[in-house]
Parts: sequence; C-alpha cells; structure tokens
Amino acid sequence: MERMNKPDLRTARKRSKSEVLVNEYQLSKDIKDLGLGKKFLIQTHGCQANEADTEIIKGMLLEQKFTETDVLEETDLVLINTCAIREGAENKVFGELGRLKSFKRVNPNLIIAVAGCMPQEEATVERILKTYKHVDIVFGTHNISKFIEYLNYVMKENKSLIEVFSEEGHITEHLPHARDNRFKAWVNIMYGCDEFCTYCIVPYTRGKERSRRKEYIIEEVKDLLERGYKEITLLGQNVNSYGLDFENYNYSFANLLEDLSDLGVPRIRFQTSHPKDFSDELIDVIAIRDSVMPHIHLPVQSGSNKVLKKMNRKYTKEQYLDLVDRIYKAMPNVSITTDIIVGFPTETEEDFQDTLDLVRKSNFEGAFTFVYSKRKGTPAATYETDITEEIAKDRLHRLNELVNEGYKRGNLRFQDHTVKVLVEGISKNNPEVLSGRTENNKLINLKASKETIGQIVEVRIIEAKTWSLEGEAL
Repeated sequence: MERMNKPDLRTARKRSKSEVLVNEYQLSKDIKDLGLGKKFLIQTHGCQANEADTEIIKGMLLEQKFTETDVLEETDLVLINTCAIREGAENKVFGELGRLKSFKRVNPNLIIAVAGCMPQEEATVERILKTYKHVDIVFGTHNISKFIEYLNYVMKENKSLIEVFSEEGHITEHLPHARDNRFKAWVNIMYGCDEFCTYCIVPYTRGKERSRRKEYIIEEVKDLLERGYKEITLLGQNVNSYGLDFENYNYSFANLLEDLSDLGVPRIRFQTSHPKDFSDELIDVIAIRDSVMPHIHLPVQSGSNKVLKKMNRKYTKEQYLDLVDRIYKAMPNVSITTDIIVGFPTETEEDFQDTLDLVRKSNFEGAFTFVYSKRKGTPAATYETDITEEIAKDRLHRLNELVNEGYKRGNLRFQDHTVKVLVEGISKNNPEVLSGRTENNKLINLKASKETIGQIVEVRIIEAKTWSLEGEAL
C-alpha cells in the first residue's frame, strides 16, 4: 500500500474556529473517461445523508463514462457507502466485504471501495487492513470530492489507498449529481454536527457543523425546478442550526425556507430537526408558507429527564412537550414523527414509563424506534448498565404497540378527505395501482392514470390503514 492516511478519533473530537472555505469541484486535466467500457455498482447503507452522498459519487462516475449495473458478477468497481450509527449496520458491511473476497479471486481487476461513516472510525480501518486486504480504496465523509482522483491512482498505479481526514473538510460546490428520483431531490444545506449526544458517533464521522452559502443552495434548487422537480428535501444533521456558523451575516434556517418558498418550489421538506433549536420564527414560517409541508420529524429519544441529561440532549421532557404544543397550535393539521431509543444505560422502568407518557401526550403519527446500540468512542459506551437484552426488547415491543396506535390514528383522520398527492410511480406491491405521498408524508396507494406519475393530484381517501392510505384520483 502506497498511500495511507488513517483516522484519529481525538482529532475528530476537536472543533476549530477556522473559517470554512468554499471550493469548486474540478479534476486534473489528465483524468478523463476513466470508465470507458467499465461498469460500477454502489451499495448504500444508512440515512438520507448517505443516499445524497451516493448520488454525488454516482454522478462523478457517470461523468467519467462508467456505466451503472446491479449485477455483481459483471461489475468492474463496487463501492459500499457505509453507516456507523449502529453495530448491526457495520456487521452487514463487514459481511459483504467478506463475500466480495471470492469475487476478487475470480476477477483480480475488480476494484473494491469503502466510503462513508465507517472509515472515519479507527477500528474500522484497522480491521480492513488486517482482515479485508482485498479492499482497494477507503475514504471517509470529508473527501468525497476526491474520489475520482483516488480511483485514478489505484487504476494506474495498481496500488491500494486509504485516505481518511479526521479534520472536517471545506465545502466543495458544483459536485455532479445523478439523482435517483425524477421528481424528488435531496439538497444538502449543511454538513456535520456539533450536538455530541453521548450515544452518537456522527459528530466524529461527519465533523463540525458547516453551512452552505444560501446562493449555492438557491442555485441548486433553481436548477432542479427547471428540470421539473416537484419536491425538495433539505438535509442536515440538525437543520435548525443552519446559519449559526456564519460569521459575516445573519441568515437562519427560517430565512432559507422563506427564500426557497419564494422560488415557487411546490413542496419543501426538511430533516432532521433538533428540538433545542426549533424557534418560534421557524414555526411561524412553516405555518404560513404553503409550500413547506406539514410534516415535522422531531427526534425526542427519551421522555425521561434523567436519561435526556445522560444523553446530552439539552432539553427536558417539559420543554419538548411545550414545543410540540406550540407547533400544534400554529399548525393543527401537522403530522409530527420522532425517534426514540430504549434500553439506554441507566434507564429504569420509571424512565421508560416517562417515555410512554411523552408519546401519548405528543400524539406522534409515527416513530423510528431502536434498542440502544453501544458505539465505541462515544461517552455512553463507558456507561455501566444492568439492562438485559430481554428487558430492552420488551420495552421496544411495548413502545411499538403505542407508536403503532399513532400510525393508525394519524391515517384515520384523513378517511373520506381529499388530499394532495405527489404520484411517484407504480406500487411495489400491486402493479395495478400507483403510489405516492401526501403533504403530511403519508404513504398512499391510489387508482389513477399512469400519466399522473410525477404530478401533484387531488385524491379522495377511501380507506385508512395502519401503515398506508388507499385512494382514488379525482
């Protein structure tokens, strides 16, 4: 191995106050058409940020004349874009790397690349070096823009490369994108996270918060509108803190939503929101602007003040419920969903009952629920606990029963109503019907002409189920 730059967790913890520079994406003039006659395959694990990163990587490869395939036996390059949020996600990646070893034996020219959050962890890189020596390229979240240069090096030098930056990178604009959806698009508005929840590895894998300048975001959204996109989802680990890192001017997430709404975007969504930064100004903008959809994903994680403090969430149960109340008063039709962790170290049955109480009072219409997963390098990984796997699974089961009631209740309120739906395509379960999403982000299967795909149409709800709606286009 000729090039190696391994991650360092201590460095990743640090937060510098140095100004974030904006760079333009460009390649060396001698890098051209690397993929002529070659195919690539990308496997993506994790959150929307990873999906957005994959669209950039795919855009780079298509620009270099690679052709995409979903057949592993015929590909020349396989890239795994990884997630480090839970142990199960990491185990899947290592299992896939083990499986790829046999493909490398059959095709020694196959290039195997590992990207995303896992390479930002020291243990991951050491394990790849020791056990998965057939991997050719390893890079992290801060240097995606350099991937084609790394690929060029490996292809021409026939050497492997590990290049992981522990210090957050600058922002690179005008990166190529290959959008996976013709009507809906992810748009990053910021990178990184400064919250340091004690259970979460993301602040280490994604670096400090860096907000994109509004002019670049507006330019990207304008381009998407010209190409016929109907829905834009703004992405950030904590979108509510967008702009707080700007030194030269005062510009908030609420301001950005107003400016994007003025462009005429039919639908604007965003994720994810941190409760501590959800301002009254933001509530007012969402309530007033029809193009900002009435669905808010607002992770709470726990309803116990003791546990919330151990998690370093920076709010109390009472403050969260007050925020939810203010949102409902401003937007009676809004749908609120959340994230909840059970089995966090020190969580007692009383703490868990506080969580159930919060769920009841918040009227959630859905939740992503998880058993706590220890992540090496986070403070919570050192916390002592007497919570058994059996106890944690029992709590998850009881929580899900309550959450499922919220799913059904949230759908039932639309029974026999007319709603606006972005028709996304043919249903996965029934080729005779189409599927899409309502303004409140409800999944709906509907009877309509295929000509409505990609359009926003009015639909009458004829049946509300627990997980979806059934309807007919008017």
